[in-house]
Amino acid sequence: MPTPAPVAGTWVRACPLDDLVVGRGVAVLGPAGEQAALFRMPAAETDREAVGRSRLYAIGNIDPFGRAAVLSRGLAGDHGGEPTVASPLGKQVFSLRTGVCLDDETVSVPSYGVRVVDRIVEVFVPA
Repeated sequence: MPTPAPVAGTWVRACPLDDLVVGRGVAVLGPAGEQAALFRMPAAETDREAVGRSRLYAIGNIDPFGRAAVLSRGLAGDHGGEPTVASPLGKQVFSLRTGVCLDDETVSVPSYGVRVVDRIVEVFVPA
C-alpha cells in the first residue's frame, strides 16, 4: 500500500492537558482563524492510544446547519461506542473521530489530528 503524501499545516498549542475536563469541549483558534472543537473523552479499557484514562479528539467548531461556532459547547456522548457531540443548536450528532453527522451522513465537519507534547495539547490545522 502506498504511503500517503504529507499534509502541510501547523500544530497549534491549545492548552495544558490537565485543563481539559473529561466529557467537555473547548474551542481552539487556528493561525488563519480556523476553529476547532477539542474534546477529552473517556477511553475504553482496550484503547492503547489513550492518554491516561481519556482520549483526545478535534473536529471543526462551526455547526454546518446553524452556521455558528458552537460544537465545542455541544453535549458530548457516545453512540454505540462512537464518541460524539450533539450540536447545542439543532441537536444534530457528529462523530468525534470522523466529523461525519450521524443524522445526515452527507454532512460533515473537518476532523483534526491531536497530540500531547510535554503535557500540552496540540491540534493539527492543515494549511
